[in-house]
Amino acid sequence: MARKLRVEYPGAIYHVMNRGDRREEIFKDDPDRERFLATLGEACVKTGWQVQALCLMGNHFHLVVETPQGNLVAGMKWLLGTYTSRFNRRHKLFGHLFSGRYKALIVDGSGNGYLKTVCDYVHLNPARAKLLPPEAALRAYRWSSWPEYLKSAGQRWPWLRVERLLGEYRIPQDSAAGRRVLEQAVEGRRAGESGGEYKAIRRGWCLGEPAFKQELLAQMAGGFGRHHGGAERAESAAVAAEWWVGAELQRLGWDAAELGRRRKGDPVKVRLARRLRRETTMTLAWIAARLAMGSASMVTHCLRKQPR
Repeated sequence: MARKLRVEYPGAIYHVMNRGDRREEIFKDDPDRERFLATLGEACVKTGWQVQALCLMGNHFHLVVETPQGNLVAGMKWLLGTYTSRFNRRHKLFGHLFSGRYKALIVDGSGNGYLKTVCDYVHLNPARAKLLPPEAALRAYRWSSWPEYLKSAGQRWPWLRVERLLGEYRIPQDSAAGRRVLEQAVEGRRAGESGGEYKAIRRGWCLGEPAFKQELLAQMAGGFGRHHGGAERAESAAVAAEWWVGAELQRLGWDAAELGRRRKGDPVKVRLARRLRRETTMTLAWIAARLAMGSASMVTHCLRKQPR
């Protein structure tokens, strides 16, 4: 089976998550965590990545990263491969450290709150996993970018960028007062967290406005016939098929009314249906509805009856 393609473009923002092979630990102790952070810092220098948030857990990590050069795949290959080599060398091990391919959710960074949602999800992970007692502040978890957000600019990791999240919280300045407001807001969200608001992060492939999602699907449709995965494949296939039908109808000079007036078994409709069956993954029901051919069984009948 062909591997799922990554959508890459300059300025893309992703929530990346990867687990240990067989859910085993990828950090055995604090020196491993320090080594991962150092390796990530090197990756940022090499790739130009801008980290918006991260959290290191026992057997997995979360990373929110912006890629100004559109190079997520190359950067992740270097990061995971290099950390694996360093981990194995230190612990006298060999073989895979991470389980399969990393998950990369594409995030709408337009300022409409989607980046805030995904960064909060990452920063609240230690509390959600009960790694902190209820009375402990979120900043007490050391292996997260959250304590770094609450430091002054000169004390933070040099590759962490805080401006976007501050902006989405409508905090105008990276000041001590602004950071207090930010901490109060996130701790307040922690107190009111239900978990249901994060379903799209856990299961989706894209988090953003409908227009943002459609733009991504259109890009993926440009690689029509190649392999994506799950929801992306189905939705991008539909976009591509819809675009193709629209172009053919325009070439014929037909509008929606004309399409509806033509009989279900019109030879032109049958020709379009045959191409859709041959060149797309759309179902007979979708083709029947789009070409006003009645039902899936009618499409099947017409394709069998009319010669190629």
